[in-house]
Amino acid sequence: MFQILTVQDVVKQVNPPLGLWLNIQHDAFFSQKNLSMRRFVLSVLKSTIVDYISSPEVNFLRGIYARKPSRTKLIFRFLGKDEVDPSFNQTYDSLLSNLTFIKTFASGILVPKSYIWPVDSNGYLLPHTSVVLDAHREGLEVFASGFVNDDTFAYNYSYNPVAEYLSFVDNGEFSVDGVLSDFPVTPSAAIACFSHIGKNMSGQEKPLVISHKGSSGDYPDCTDLAYQRAISDGVDVLDCPVQMTKDGIPVCLGSINLGEFTLAAQSQFSNQTISIPELGIENGIFTFNLTWSEIQGLQPVISNPFASSRLYRNPNNKNAGKFMTLSEFLDLSNNAISVSGVLIIIEDAAYLAEKEGLSVTDAVLDTLKNYSGSSQLVKKIMIQSTNSSVLIKFKKESNYELVYRIEESIRDVDNLTITEIKSFAHSVVVSKDSVFPDNQAYLTGMTNVVQKLKAFNLSVYVQRFRNEFLSQAWDFFSDANVEINSFVMGAGIDGVITEFPGTAVKYKKNKCLGLCDKTPPYMSPVQPGSLMQLITPPYLPPAEAPNPVLTESDVVEPPLPTVAVLGPPSGNGNGTTAPPPTPPSGQPEVVACIFLSSLSVLLSALSLLP
Repeated sequence: MFQILTVQDVVKQVNPPLGLWLNIQHDAFFSQKNLSMRRFVLSVLKSTIVDYISSPEVNFLRGIYARKPSRTKLIFRFLGKDEVDPSFNQTYDSLLSNLTFIKTFASGILVPKSYIWPVDSNGYLLPHTSVVLDAHREGLEVFASGFVNDDTFAYNYSYNPVAEYLSFVDNGEFSVDGVLSDFPVTPSAAIACFSHIGKNMSGQEKPLVISHKGSSGDYPDCTDLAYQRAISDGVDVLDCPVQMTKDGIPVCLGSINLGEFTLAAQSQFSNQTISIPELGIENGIFTFNLTWSEIQGLQPVISNPFASSRLYRNPNNKNAGKFMTLSEFLDLSNNAISVSGVLIIIEDAAYLAEKEGLSVTDAVLDTLKNYSGSSQLVKKIMIQSTNSSVLIKFKKESNYELVYRIEESIRDVDNLTITEIKSFAHSVVVSKDSVFPDNQAYLTGMTNVVQKLKAFNLSVYVQRFRNEFLSQAWDFFSDANVEINSFVMGAGIDGVITEFPGTAVKYKKNKCLGLCDKTPPYMSPVQPGSLMQLITPPYLPPAEAPNPVLTESDVVEPPLPTVAVLGPPSGNGNGTTAPPPTPPSGQPEVVACIFLSSLSVLLSALSLLP
């Protein structure tokens, strides 16, 4: 399928609309083999229009300078600073200091991107150099090379390749004249659609940008820094996965298992490791076994979902930030002008009530009612759960937007099931695979799940979006923006739940949205399955079983259990009985409300079970 092409073949088959660039890399080597690249290029110029010719050898460019057509620009290509031009016997670093000489035979220079934005040994950007400004002063164009989407680049860009390109073309001080990229769709969109957009520019209404544990791609999950970063990036809805502490305080933590996002296993609480089959967790240290003051003393750890592939997140701040109670989270959200709402996530409610004597639903309701009653909370409140029983309870006791998350990936959902969901929820969260199923990271098609849910006036949010290229199907060209665009423009989703909210916010502001039939091809949604069609049969991945269909039995649940009344807590790690915990200062109203509401539940037994 993929033949080696001559220059003439490329022109005939591709017909480059904006020009042809030839790179002559090894003239000195070919000369040793009695082959003349100079003669070859001059013969090509007689029959083919060539707009640019680049070479890392001074003498080659000087040799064709006088005989090239006037429209053909010669570009001197710089290699590593310590490497030597074999035709001129000087290092590229020394040639860089003599741009006046380069101007005598070239119209521009092509430099590795590190010549312009160097990166330190820890993977962070250093201040930019003066290369672009110096070259422009000499009348030389500047092109940057070395751009790829599927490799590591400076942590400052949060794995968003568009952000990297913008630092070269839209930084307020200089702009390169062009870039060489392995993924041209990304710089095309960056330059035409994402550049020169003001920070305060309003974007389109959809998709709603919802954080996932704050900006957890940049800072440890659910820390104040993760939330502050999401706010500064312009997130629409800030999320809080609520967990309960031993002393009955609702807090924002990424998991009920502290071992997943803190250094609890290396702390004084390492002897509290247990397994709980009902939660599907082995060797965990659980939030309900530690008090809030104890949890506050734990060191957070940034999530690194692709550490096995040596893709790490913001290592300079991997343990930065502090955790927050639900009340503190509401204070932060309410004071953030740009935030339009909060998403409060409740899981494991049945287990906590029945086994630990803790009502997470009552704790959340009481905390929110305290705010609503004092007119403090002005944001939209969204409650999310995978358990219909939790949402049914909230429907009875509040008027919040209720969000049902379908935990498993599905290929379809029948109308009776949607009707059941509609009875207790206003919106639905589905996985990316439920919209664009894939086989070994190759998209195989698009389901009608989004369209069917929206036909019942249910908003559809999709999780979980990440910037790292390993999180995306190959069809998205290792670009988080291409992925988001395909879900929004191709599938019509209403919101994205993302660990990098800044990327989705910038996507909403890009200038190429809403152009209808004038949308440029690099901003069109991908066609699911088109990449799979290019794979020859011997190399096709084996067929996989289809995702299941969501049915009514998957959604309907028994009521929540009543909250158990437990005896004095024991098991402080040394076999002795611990005294009843004392709530920390500033939080007694939460614990008191939990006790009273638990008693009320015992008397009324009106809750529902997951």
